Amino acid sequence: MIVVTKWTGRTAAALQDALHETNEGFAELLGAAPRTVAGWHSNPDLVPRSEMQQALATIYERASQHVQMRFSRLCRPPSEPAEPRAQALRVAIAVVVRGDEVLLVCRRGDDALTWQFPAGMVKPGGAPEAVAVRETHAETGVHCAVRQHLGERLHPVSGVMASYFRCDFLAGEAMNRDELENVDVAWVPTASLTRFIPAEQIFEPILSALEAA
Repeated sequence: MIVVTKWTGRTAAALQDALHETNEGFAELLGAAPRTVAGWHSNPDLVPRSEMQQALATIYERASQHVQMRFSRLCRPPSEPAEPRAQALRVAIAVVVRGDEVLLVCRRGDDALTWQFPAGMVKPGGAPEAVAVRETHAETGVHCAVRQHLGERLHPVSGVMASYFRCDFLAGEAMNRDELENVDVAWVPTASLTRFIPAEQIFEPILSALEAA
């Protein structure tokens, strides 16, 4: 049961709704004019005079438990909008194939250089496949087209959510176009891929797709 210390137009109207009373019926219970009740609906912040405060309190205290429960629900403040959920950090990774070769970039790390597939960060609402194509060109100058979505996983090294795409080479000379992040770009024979990236770090569907290619 809610304890009402000061009735307002809003809580008085909620009590009326809980009782399922019309303006006329509620006014009769209170010994008031229907226009008084109507005024509470039009001005929810209005504070009724002291004798009306007592009349409202009396009706509420004498109401059934079901009415009091309905009143409590009606007086409950609306739920606050849920906090927007942060999107997990996501990257789109392009596995670009040209014949029996696959495109790699050599990235600068904190402690060492590592060979990786071209990749880019996916912003909230962004399309991962578009990011894979765009970032491949931005990093290497190579134009490609997505052929197949290979799946997703939490990357074992970076811990970010990674979306993988098997891409076909279209055009362009491979070159290092992002010298801040990378030191080299190369077409690597698919048969030699594990010499550049440890086999345990390669997403299994990538190996299957390259074997099929």
